[in-house]
Amino acid sequence: MDNVNLKRHISGQFNSELEGIRNHVLLMGGLVEKQLGDAITAISTMDVSLAEDVLKNDRKVNTYEVAIDEECTRIIAKRQPAAGDLRLIFAISKTVTDLERIGDSAKMLAKVALEKKSSNQGGLLVSLENLGRQCVTMLHDVLDCFARMDVDSAFDVHRTDNLIDAQYESLMRELMTYMMEDPRAIPSIMEVMWAARALERVGDRAQNIAEYVIYFIKGKDIRHLDDEEIAQLR
Repeated sequence: MDNVNLKRHISGQFNSELEGIRNHVLLMGGLVEKQLGDAITAISTMDVSLAEDVLKNDRKVNTYEVAIDEECTRIIAKRQPAAGDLRLIFAISKTVTDLERIGDSAKMLAKVALEKKSSNQGGLLVSLENLGRQCVTMLHDVLDCFARMDVDSAFDVHRTDNLIDAQYESLMRELMTYMMEDPRAIPSIMEVMWAARALERVGDRAQNIAEYVIYFIKGKDIRHLDDEEIAQLR
C-alpha cells in the first residue's frame, strides 16, 4: 500500500488503523492460500490427514472474516470516511468476503479428497492438480497486488482468469470423454468435476479481488466492462 499517498488524506492514527486491518486481511489471505494449496495436495496424494487439517482450519478463516468485518464497521462509524478512504474500506470488506468463499472452496476440495481415498483416474488428477496450482498462483499474485495496491499488476492478474477458464473447459471436455468411454466411472469422475468447478470459482474470486484493487486506485468499477474497455483504463 502506498502509505505516502494515504497520509495526504487521513490522520496518522486513522492510517494506523487502516494499516492494521490491511495486515489482518493479508494474514487471512495467507491462511486461505495455504488452505487451498493443502487441499489440492490432499486430492493429488490422497492424504487424508492433510484433508482433515484443511477442514479443521476452516474455522480460523471464518473467524478472520467476522473480526475484519467488525473492524470495518467500527472504522466507518468512528471515522465516517469519504472518497478514497471509503473505497479502501469497501475493497477490504469485499476482499474478505471473497477470501472466505475461497476458503469454502478449499474445504469442499478437502471433502472430495476424503471421499476419494483411492483413484484409478491418475491422469485426471494430474490435470486437476495443474488447474489447482494455477489457481494458487493467481491467488498469491492477487494478494501481492492487494498488499502493494499495485494497479498494473492487478490488471495483469485480472486477465489470468481467462487462462484458468480455458484450463477448466479443457478439463471438463476430458472428463466428459472419460464418462462416455466408461459409464461405470461416472461417480468417480463427478467428484473430479465438482473439484474442478470449485477451482474455477476460486479463479473468479481472485479476479474479483483484482477488481477491488483497481476500484480503490482508479475509482472505476470494471465488473461489467469487456476486455477492450478494461485495457483503455490502464
